[in-house]
Amino acid sequence: MHRLDAAVLFRLALEKAPAGSVLHGVAESGVTLKSIAETIARHLDLPTVSLTPEEAATHFVSPFMAIAYGFDGPVSSSYAQELLGWTPTHSTLLEDLEHGDYLTTPTT
Repeated sequence: MHRLDAAVLFRLALEKAPAGSVLHGVAESGVTLKSIAETIARHLDLPTVSLTPEEAATHFVSPFMAIAYGFDGPVSSSYAQELLGWTPTHSTLLEDLEHGDYLTTPTT
C-alpha cells in the first residue's frame, strides 16, 4: 500500500483498535512478489529469473527466506477497514513503485 495510507492506518490502529488486534494493511489483494520484483528490476535495468524451490534454497543465504519468498499468502484488509473505518485512497503498490521516487537516483 502507499506509505500515506499506511501512516493513516497505523494512527487509526493506535487510536481505535482493541489491544491484541491483528490487522492487515493492504490496499489490494493478490499482488505477487514476482510482479513487485519485475517492476523494481525493470526500473533498475536488471534481469529477473524464476527459481525452483531447490534453486531458491541454494540462492538465499537463509533457508527461511527461500521458504518465505516461495509462500503464497494473500491477505485482505477488510477487517481493518471495517473495524477502523479506514479505506486506502492513494495509489496501489505497483502504481507507487512505477511512478514514485523509490527507484530514482538522487542528485547531489
